[in-house]
Amino acid sequence: MKKLFYTGMLATALLAMQACNSGSKDAKENADSLNMSKDTTTNAAATGGIAVEETDAKFATSAAVGGMAEVSLGKLALEKSTNASVKEFATMMVNDHGKANEELMSIAAAKNITLPAAVDEEHKKKADDLSKKTGKDFDKDYVDAMVDGHKKTLKLMQDEAKDGKDAELKAFAAKTAPIVQAHLDMINKIHDGMK
Repeated sequence: MKKLFYTGMLATALLAMQACNSGSKDAKENADSLNMSKDTTTNAAATGGIAVEETDAKFATSAAVGGMAEVSLGKLALEKSTNASVKEFATMMVNDHGKANEELMSIAAAKNITLPAAVDEEHKKKADDLSKKTGKDFDKDYVDAMVDGHKKTLKLMQDEAKDGKDAELKAFAAKTAPIVQAHLDMINKIHDGMK
């Protein structure tokens, strides 16, 4: 089973890398395009189709990008932050979002959903901007980014848990939403303490 999973992930990564050579689209847009081409209603014979509706596939790509960004920015915060609370939060980001990313990858592989191989342009820009900051400037901007990002992620999870069509993705979103809410509560406390 693990061999099949890793083979599927390798194929997904290769498709995503191939798609990255297709112009100005970022990784998320490429994954969404690949998933649309695999849509079971339009091209199932050629692609094998995906086992979910387009809205569920888009949820999966958005959640994957957000999760990868949280892990990446968390690692950056562990390197650059001087604030113990920020470092504690960053550790939680790496661990919690890392686990959620693995679970989402497993669901996506089983349903033939292509996930992005990298974060989108918006998250790349945020990481680049943060990497240039130091000290309290870094901490403030990282915390602001985490507040904003977790608000968006919470809405994404709540919407999928409520409106998603695929039972496994709905369950993933419903299970992940309270964790994201706890993260948002924690980062809001850190934010308020920095004023």
